[in-house]
This record gives sequence, structure tokens and C-alpha cells, in this order.
Amino acid sequence: MSSQPVRHSFTVEDYYQMDAAGLFAPDQRLELLGGEIIEMAAIGCRHAATVDRLNWFFAHAVGERATVRVQNPVRLNDLSELQPDVTLLRWRGDFYRAKHPMPDDVLLMIEVSDTTVSWDRGTKRPYYAAAGITEMWIVDLTHDLVEVATNPGSNNYRDVRQVRPGAVVAPVALPDVTLAVADLFS
Repeated sequence: MSSQPVRHSFTVEDYYQMDAAGLFAPDQRLELLGGEIIEMAAIGCRHAATVDRLNWFFAHAVGERATVRVQNPVRLNDLSELQPDVTLLRWRGDFYRAKHPMPDDVLLMIEVSDTTVSWDRGTKRPYYAAAGITEMWIVDLTHDLVEVATNPGSNNYRDVRQVRPGAVVAPVALPDVTLAVADLFS
């Protein structure tokens, strides 16, 4: 009789208890995805600059219509808490002090990708869709384009389009906040 290894899924609460017990290095970059603890890739200069540029742009453009978060947790469900590069959230004066935002709080989720494009497309994006995140962008630094995903379904987004330099993008929730794609890659 052969047996197969059994995976153990961790909940968000388990994840926080492990962190409190000191099981993770203080500078270790981790996410919880589908009950699995994932070590995130290192952040290169171009990636960091693009995140900073997006943060600067959205912070100035949205004012108090949304909260802009950078690389902070969003709890998708009991088994997934991710740290997207940039998130636009429904405005709350307490800045989500009592608990991390949930999918209903998210207006736009952005992942900046250079070495992780296939991971963000094939693994993270379906999780965001299944959680009901209404819009997700992948800023693809390898190909200088933005993939805009909308209309979430149970397994992925139904509508995905690529936007290249020369065009503009705007969040569905804030259509007057337009960003020239070329500005992200200059």
C-alpha cells in the first residue's frame, strides 16, 4: 500500500502565530497563498522605482477618494493574505487600523512584475479573481505593458487586455484618474 504525502494548509491566524513565535526572520518577505507560505522575490531597483512612481501618482490623483497602500497585506480569505505592490482601497479615515482590508475594500490591486510575471499571471491573478477583487493590474516590466484584468470569475478574470505605452489606463472605480502607461517605463 502506498501513501501520498499530506499537505497541511495554514490559516491566516496560524501564519500570525508562527510569526509571533519567531519562526520567520524579521526581514523575510512572505505571503500566505491558499494556505501555503510563499517566500517572495527580492525587490530590484526598477521594480522599487515603479512601485514608488505608482504610489506617488495615485496618492496625488485620488486624494481622499481612496486609500493608497504599498506592499501591505490584503486578506483574501482565511487561507490567503497577500501583499500586493500597490492597492487602492475604499477611503477610511482610520486607514484600516483595526483589521487588514478584505476583497470588498479593494478598488484596484496592482502587482509590479519583472522576474515574477508568470507567477503573478498564473497563480496570484486567479486568487484575486476568485476572491472577487474587481480589478487587477500587472505592470509587466519585462515587456513594458500593463495587463488590466476585470470581470472576476471563480477561476480567473473574464476580461484581460494589454495596454502599451502611448495609451492611458484608469481604474474602473475612478475613471477620471488616468495614467499614461509610458510614464511607468521611462
